[in-house]
Amino acid sequence: MEPFRVEPYSDFSAPGPREEYLEAVETVLSKLGGHVPLVINGKPVATDDRIVSINPAQPNVVVGTTGSASRAEAQLALDAAKAAFADWSRRPASYRAEIVHRIGDLIAERKYEFSAWMTLEAGKNWPEAEADVAEAIDFCRYYAHQALRMAEPLPVVEYPGEKNESFLLPMGVGVVIPPWNFPLAILVGMTVGPVAAGNTVVLKPASNTPVLGAHFMDIVAEAGMPDGVINFLPGPGSEVGDFLVDHPDTRFINFTGSKEVGLRIAQRAAAVHPGQQWLKRAFMEMGGKDGLIVDETADLDLAADSIVRSAYGYQGQKCSACSRAILVDAVHDDLLDRVVAKASALEMGSPVENKAVGPVISAAQHTSILSEIERGRNEAQLVLGGQAVEMDGGYYIAPTIFSGVEPHHRLAQHEIFGPVLSVIRVADFDEALDVANGTEYGLTGGLVSSDPERIDRAKREFHVGNLYINRKITGALVGVQPFGGFKMSGSNAKAGGPDYLRLFMEMKTIAEKL
Repeated sequence: MEPFRVEPYSDFSAPGPREEYLEAVETVLSKLGGHVPLVINGKPVATDDRIVSINPAQPNVVVGTTGSASRAEAQLALDAAKAAFADWSRRPASYRAEIVHRIGDLIAERKYEFSAWMTLEAGKNWPEAEADVAEAIDFCRYYAHQALRMAEPLPVVEYPGEKNESFLLPMGVGVVIPPWNFPLAILVGMTVGPVAAGNTVVLKPASNTPVLGAHFMDIVAEAGMPDGVINFLPGPGSEVGDFLVDHPDTRFINFTGSKEVGLRIAQRAAAVHPGQQWLKRAFMEMGGKDGLIVDETADLDLAADSIVRSAYGYQGQKCSACSRAILVDAVHDDLLDRVVAKASALEMGSPVENKAVGPVISAAQHTSILSEIERGRNEAQLVLGGQAVEMDGGYYIAPTIFSGVEPHHRLAQHEIFGPVLSVIRVADFDEALDVANGTEYGLTGGLVSSDPERIDRAKREFHVGNLYINRKITGALVGVQPFGGFKMSGSNAKAGGPDYLRLFMEMKTIAEKL
């Protein structure tokens, strides 16, 4: 395997990448409407029920359908994963790593095609879609290298008269439940990490974006993954998800999504069921209410750009998105004007046409965001947006800004997960830090400042898992910025970090008398 390096991004202002992307879109458009079944033990499994995936920019367009599992298929998938574990867990780390790395390489060969699928199924414009695919590639390659490192014996202290050794072993069957907002990157990373470590999994993709998961499974098969190591099981969370989480054969649950669902899974995973021989590990990566502080020493153009890019990239549908701009009084008015001007200039429209702001993911999310905006009108001043925008029946919402938001307001506490920014005025940097830390979340945060002392204080006192200084607060890179939050943002699993695979392994120590 080649040394790990981050997959580069394309320059879509150049004719070559632009034309290739448009060609990929045309290819995907010709394939819309197909059906993909479940995949259990490497074989397609037909079901009576289906999940319909639509284009959020044009909801009358069906991207595709997948099978929808019941508990019966979920049991088959767990059985297949359990059977496959016996062989896969004993394979050399080099064998597992080569297959996982190959998955990344095969995705890279079709990067624009995967990106085009994402544009149509998830509503991401070109740079957002490509970044998602690039992150998936990076996860495969990075975790392949980490698998080799985890296979090395662990250092122990020598003791006379004995040979002592410690090493890491895979745990067993896991359940992977990824979100819809990074339908390839997070899905792939959450799946191949445990698999590279020697575990087997049942993958339950998000129901808004299951087609991308199905195309990932095509790559899994092409890469030579043995049957049963990764089983593809779309289905309703209320039935299939609970069954998988509760099952005594489930060794761990790897979840990314909302706080409400994550807490529910964590609670269920803590229960011990008849026949269960272990305490389940549950990794819950949840939401955020991320704040970006700007003080009076800041470059205001940089600050405005950082806020707008962080708040409205992928329509604010990122757990790392900037939903709170915390501005010290001395720069508040000037910077608010700049942010409003920049946000007003964002062009809305079809992701296929690479517009800056596209649709939100679904009718349900569209309704939820607009409801939160209506509630916000009773708390603060709406200075931009606040309304749905009609385009081809798509789920569009204008970039929205509230000013005069108080730290205790719902606008400053509740994760809206949409293109809504709350601007909070504070007296000074001390108050800014208090406000930034004053939510139940602790995922990402940022500071724009030229004051070294304040930057140092933020590093120590801004209580988030990922802190960004003088830049946007989204876009963590695999291996560069291990990603995961504090508090109710989750278990700080640090995806894309050097210890991620360790979460899915357990240590064995052997002492032999000489």
